[in-house]
Amino acid sequence: MAVVSTSLNSQVTKPTSVSTQFSGLRRACSKFDYNSLSLSSATRSFFHNVRSHLHISSSRRGCRGVVAMAASGKFFVGGNWKCNGTKELITKLVSDLNDAKLEPDVDVVVAPPFVYIDQVKSSLTNRIEVSGQNCWIGKGGAFTGEISAEQLKDIGCQWVILGHSERRHIIGEDDQFIGKKAAYALGQGLGVIACIGELLSEREAGNTADVCFRQMKAFADTVPSWESVVIAYEPVWAIGTGKVATPQQAQEVHVAVRDWLKKNVSAEVASTTRIIYGGSVNESNCTELAKEEDIDGFLVGGASLKGPEFATIVNSVTAKKVAA
Repeated sequence: MAVVSTSLNSQVTKPTSVSTQFSGLRRACSKFDYNSLSLSSATRSFFHNVRSHLHISSSRRGCRGVVAMAASGKFFVGGNWKCNGTKELITKLVSDLNDAKLEPDVDVVVAPPFVYIDQVKSSLTNRIEVSGQNCWIGKGGAFTGEISAEQLKDIGCQWVILGHSERRHIIGEDDQFIGKKAAYALGQGLGVIACIGELLSEREAGNTADVCFRQMKAFADTVPSWESVVIAYEPVWAIGTGKVATPQQAQEVHVAVRDWLKKNVSAEVASTTRIIYGGSVNESNCTELAKEEDIDGFLVGGASLKGPEFATIVNSVTAKKVAA
């Protein structure tokens, strides 16, 4: 598996003086001093940039004092089927998912193309919830080609994916438009998988934090509550490319996003909101990614079209338990 070479944290060596303890699925730790780390200039610049935004002191934020990873206490794995599938393929995929043995303490969601949602809802086990891949910014009406949150609810969806990079960079949806869609969907009783992430050029320019924080602000400015929001960090350069962020790269961004929530929303929201990773997640890399403290699950693309492989990713929660 190719790994992008612009690692922000590949040369970090943790000092031996840092002690760690675990509580449930969430690790509790003593104070962590960034200045005691051996950092590359790029990594030190990244943390300096994050601290300048968040006004973090030289000591690492206090670890979340919670037993589970979020309010529901569950790992979260979503499968985004995108614009893939036929009736025959989806019948086989649903059959594989129904036969799969999934760990019980994981929230599992799949997002079929809209035209197949009814087929999936009528045949998929209730163990797995169903999501839309997008919805309109408000109530339905004369909006050709769009799908309203009310329609997703009516057909039995519990979730919707909003802000995916393909909607941002191919369709042209901007931050504010996406934030308003999220607020409306939540108001209609849907859970929102809110996607954020940077382009390769933005990472190489050292702007990962700026981009993610800007996208987060658009959600924070509009959503009435974070209780039904799952944040999906998906570096655009790792989506469908075969490249994947290292566990350390993903973890450092998740930490920065959680710290942003703590400062700009509340400590409680920062502690309870699940932040999942997406970007070429598969059965080969999910276990190591799952071990990271702030990776609370995955949003899976291509691998979610293969029932047995998707089940393996769901069951990577066992690595989280071992790490804890």
